[in-house]
Amino acid sequence: MKQVTTFGKELWEQIDKDDVFGVAAQLAYFFLLSLFPLLIVLISLLPYLPITQEDIFAIVRDFAPKEIMSLLEDNLSAVTTKNGALLSIGIIGTLWSASAAINGIMRAFNKAYDVVESRSFIVARGIAMLLTISMVFVFLVALLLPVFGRQIGLFIFDAFGLTEQFLSIWNALRWLASPLIIFIIFSGLYWFAPNKRLTNVTVIPGSLFATIGWILSSYAFSYYVSNFGNYSATYGSIGGIIILMIWFYLTGIIIMIGGEINALLNKYSKVKNT
Repeated sequence: MKQVTTFGKELWEQIDKDDVFGVAAQLAYFFLLSLFPLLIVLISLLPYLPITQEDIFAIVRDFAPKEIMSLLEDNLSAVTTKNGALLSIGIIGTLWSASAAINGIMRAFNKAYDVVESRSFIVARGIAMLLTISMVFVFLVALLLPVFGRQIGLFIFDAFGLTEQFLSIWNALRWLASPLIIFIIFSGLYWFAPNKRLTNVTVIPGSLFATIGWILSSYAFSYYVSNFGNYSATYGSIGGIIILMIWFYLTGIIIMIGGEINALLNKYSKVKNT
């Protein structure tokens, strides 16, 4: 119990030292800038995949307040209608814009680990773009699992002669894709974003915290907005944007605290090995 208390105290000191709440506000701004370019990339890939725009929104709808969904659906429809012909031509520029949030996370994690960014601007932004592309790929896999999950389960069932119970378990597990995909995305960020050589095992604690914390905080915020928070009455027509920014701010805090947990555990590991 004493160790947990000591860890919590040191974690709070690191959060205060690295100005996590201030950095989270910066990340919220980058998330907003990156949101629509990232969604445009996803939408532009739909003609080549057996999924629809509604499938993409369905996953976001599980966590986001309904006011955010209305904002996203209305604005994205307008953007894709006007610029649909340019999506394939400007894909690199779109990815460059979408990677702004990842680039901000990389700088924040470097601060958490007390390391200096030695990678050049082009290399660092290239890594940010690759991480963005990886996130898109993993997100698409999450969308495809519910679509093809049953066919995959039937194939395994027939190939190995498994029982009917396996199909029941498989059908339940494949719908847990969203939390798993969130965990994979966070793990990738915590592993590759800092300018520091890390092992995949060392990022698991922060990834677990971020996954559970983000899901719980998103549900709690969605419930609060739906039942108590009347942002439209206070902010008028921009109430949806305010809600979106607060959600992004909470997301930034969760991501940063997860990174601080990993950085502090890495510090403990170095002290123990010396």
